[in-house]
Amino acid sequence: MTEPYAGPGAPAPVCPRHPDRISYVRCQRCGTPTCPECQRAAAVGVQCVSCVAQSAREHPRTKTVLGARTGDRGGRPIVTLILIAACVGIWLLEQASRSDEIFYRFALSPAIGEEEPWRFVTSAFLHGPPMHILFNMFALWMLGSYLEPLLGKVRFLILYLVSAIGGGVAYILLNPVTATGGVVGASGAVFGLFGALIVLNRALGRSTQGIMLNLAINAALPLLYPNIAWQAHVGGFLTGLLLAFVFARGRRNAAVAYGGAAAVTGAIVAAGVARYLTG
Repeated sequence: MTEPYAGPGAPAPVCPRHPDRISYVRCQRCGTPTCPECQRAAAVGVQCVSCVAQSAREHPRTKTVLGARTGDRGGRPIVTLILIAACVGIWLLEQASRSDEIFYRFALSPAIGEEEPWRFVTSAFLHGPPMHILFNMFALWMLGSYLEPLLGKVRFLILYLVSAIGGGVAYILLNPVTATGGVVGASGAVFGLFGALIVLNRALGRSTQGIMLNLAINAALPLLYPNIAWQAHVGGFLTGLLLAFVFARGRRNAAVAYGGAAAVTGAIVAAGVARYLTG
C-alpha cells in the first residue's frame, strides 16, 4: 500500500530497518513503511522482510514423503549436476595430463588406503576409458534426477558419498590388503543409487520393473570387462540398500534418518579399519 498524504508539516514515514530512508510504501501485511531494499513482492502489493520471514515460519514449505522440501529450485537435481560436472571435469584433466599423476595420487589401492583414507572418496571421481565415464554419468543422471528430488539434497549426497565409500571398503575386504592395483570410478556410488531406488520404490508402493533391466546390464558388465571391480559394485549396492532403509524409516523423523545414516557409515568405516588391523 502507498502512504496517504498527511498534510503539511507531518513527519515523513521512514523504514524502521533504515531510519535514514523515507518511504511512502507500506507493507501490505503489517502496514510498516518499507524502503525498496526491504520490499518483497507479494501476491498483492509488497511485504517487508520481517513479515516474509514470519510467514515462512508460520507456513513451512511442504515436503515429499521422504522428507525433501518441495518447490526448491523447481525440483532440479542440483547435487546430481554438480557431481556429474565434477566427474567430467576431473576426467578431462586426466586426459589433458601427460602422465598418470592424477590416477596415482587419488585412485584407491588396498596397499595405500590405510595411510590415505581419503582415496575411498576421491577414487569415485576418477574414470578410465570414455565408455567407463559415459555409462556411469548416464546412470547417475537417470537415477539422480529421480532420487534427489525425492530424498532432498543432503540425504541424496549422503547416499552417494557413503555408497562410494562402501564400494571401496568392499573392494579391500575382498582383495589382499597388500594389493597395489588401483581402482577408480563412480560405479560403487551408482550401484548404491540402484539399491536405494529398489528399497524406496517398494516403501512407496511404486514399481521398479523399469529399472531392473538397466541394473542387470550394469551388473553384467564385469563379465564382459574383467578389469571392472565388481566388488565395489556389490559393496555400493548393499550400502545403498541399508541407507535407503533407514531413510524410509526416518521419513517423518530427521533424527532417525541421519542417525541411521551415521550408524551405517560408522559400520562401514569400522569394517575397513578391522580389515587393515587383521591384514
